[in-house]
Amino acid sequence: MADTQTGPHVTSARCAALAGPYQAGKTSLMEALLFASGSTHRKGSVKDGSTIGDASPEAREKQMTVEANSAAGSYLGQDWFFIDTPGSIEFMQEAMSGMAAADVVILVCEPDIQKAVMLSPYLKFLEERDIPHMIFVNKMDHMHVRVRDLMEAIQVYSNKKLVLRHVPIRDGDEVTGYVDLTSERAYRYKADSESDRTDIPDTVQDREEEARQELLETLADFDDDLLERLLEEVDIDKADIYEQLAKDLQEDLIVPVFLGAAETENGVRRLLKALRHEVPAVEQGYERLAAMGGLPDSATVAQVFKTYYLPHVGKVSMARVWRGALKDGDKFGAFHAGNMSRAVGLTLEKTSSASTGEIVAIGRQDDLATGHIISADGLVQDPLWPAPLPPVYSQAIVAPKREDEVKLSSGLSKLVEEDPSLSYGQDPDTHETLLHGRGEAHLRLAIERLQSRYHVGVDATPARTPYKETIRKSIEQHARHKKQSGGHGEFGDVTVEVKPLPRGGGFEFIDQITGGVVPRQYIPAVEAGVKEYLTEGPLGFKVVDVSVRLFDGKHHSVDSSEMAFKRAGILAMKDALPQCSPVLLEPIAAVTIAVPSEFTSRAQAVVTKRRGQILGFDTRAGWSGWDELKAQMPQSELGDLIFELRSLSLGVADYTWEFDHLTELSGRLSDDVIEQRRSEAA
Repeated sequence: MADTQTGPHVTSARCAALAGPYQAGKTSLMEALLFASGSTHRKGSVKDGSTIGDASPEAREKQMTVEANSAAGSYLGQDWFFIDTPGSIEFMQEAMSGMAAADVVILVCEPDIQKAVMLSPYLKFLEERDIPHMIFVNKMDHMHVRVRDLMEAIQVYSNKKLVLRHVPIRDGDEVTGYVDLTSERAYRYKADSESDRTDIPDTVQDREEEARQELLETLADFDDDLLERLLEEVDIDKADIYEQLAKDLQEDLIVPVFLGAAETENGVRRLLKALRHEVPAVEQGYERLAAMGGLPDSATVAQVFKTYYLPHVGKVSMARVWRGALKDGDKFGAFHAGNMSRAVGLTLEKTSSASTGEIVAIGRQDDLATGHIISADGLVQDPLWPAPLPPVYSQAIVAPKREDEVKLSSGLSKLVEEDPSLSYGQDPDTHETLLHGRGEAHLRLAIERLQSRYHVGVDATPARTPYKETIRKSIEQHARHKKQSGGHGEFGDVTVEVKPLPRGGGFEFIDQITGGVVPRQYIPAVEAGVKEYLTEGPLGFKVVDVSVRLFDGKHHSVDSSEMAFKRAGILAMKDALPQCSPVLLEPIAAVTIAVPSEFTSRAQAVVTKRRGQILGFDTRAGWSGWDELKAQMPQSELGDLIFELRSLSLGVADYTWEFDHLTELSGRLSDDVIEQRRSEAA
């Protein structure tokens, strides 16, 4: 499958990340790229668990990519590193890290117009970081739509102009080959081999000429000389077209679109040639990131893009060398390079150095973290590194065995280091340990890894809603704590006024004791007793928006103590609050839902169904084809909200939220919440 395309002699290794929606075929494409380049002797299969990507036990069991994996290959004298990234939107953080480390990103998609929207999160990320990218339409052997319609559907979500590089040759409903629009040569697919050169069929001739003209017109938008020749209808040399294609891709002006089928290797070698001749060198990638303020000016610059904790190995940091070389024993500030390996999936092979462009695994370096830059300045965090994605789903977790609590904390900290979109912490209101992430599968994987890697059993339940309670009425209450035993007794006597505060008023304690009826040293104890009771009021929840005024009391010169007055404070609140018309408060969240425009009305219906109030919607800033919906919703309705939003939007809708205010909840809903709380307490 020869062509006239030529390219510069490149010595530094380059890196391509494979990204795109779930089940688009990224792992199969990486296997095909490695096999076509002679890097492997047989293609692995996702179904039988023999791929270089999807190397972890969890990935092979689920038959899906759950973390970034890399492998090396060589084609036409050019060394390549390929990063296979997850397609599930729940593991988007992994995909972002892999894409940030690459010179080019190959977005893999299916030939399905309805699924075009699934590319939009990737396109947006790449455009924000000016990362050159191309699209590989996979599974062309099962294509039942027109390529021009698919291009139009994808173009809605891309701010860069798509440039079709092939038109398919069809035999009935079957795609049997393609015509290259630059070389104007036709090829017939051969399974697991190079395509055969053939004549351009008459049935394709008109479409080929039309598509080629569109390609040239797009390129002419970025080159005045090419535009002039096009207007004068001067023949344009193929070498000039290839040169312009390479220039525009390297400057991130266009998005080339290739066609193929990874499982049968159709179009894979054409893709490899385009990678070889058109993708920017690592030096250009370094200059791009340095100009954006991400990489320093240093003789050697490397960046950690992925952290693993591997069984029997420990911590492994995957780094891309953007400039210079890493050598065993080299010192960068306080950091010493060492324990370096080549990674093939999760298999490590020892090495003593890594050159410009290469990916290297650095072992047993506790100070290294994802996003760290290694340079003459030592270790610094890249200010441009992708921030952790906000959580959209949480579960309460607990180790059934008390002795496993330390192991649970250690395991969680390592999981979060591997995947920054995971987080955990204790809810101050419900006192649950919450694990936060990007979805159910995301958290399930984390819990499975706690069991398999760190031998910690975990019970997971839905996170409780942090309801509160308050009062509607005021009351004056007297309380006395008196206890006589063999020695000193206990005596504390207080009279307090309890009254409601405006919503959001919190808690206030007012000391109006005169004449020393309650000695000064005991007043803080009364306040402590009041606060202790307010952690769980008569309805079973934390009490808020309450004012307590201590204005009278008595003491005993011998039997009074701080403990006695603390108990008197508790007793006063225990007697007073049930008489103050307690009421349940429900937390209301300010929610922002991001959704493709075609699904906005359905998202609005979801909000309404979940007792939400829609505040309005507008186009999502910087996102082509998306809307942003703002609403207020009860926090209790957010637990599984992400499932419904993703179900209605082909998996791409997202949301963020923050606490806004508390509001009274009454009627059947309130009764159900209180009854459930009492059942849990019992």
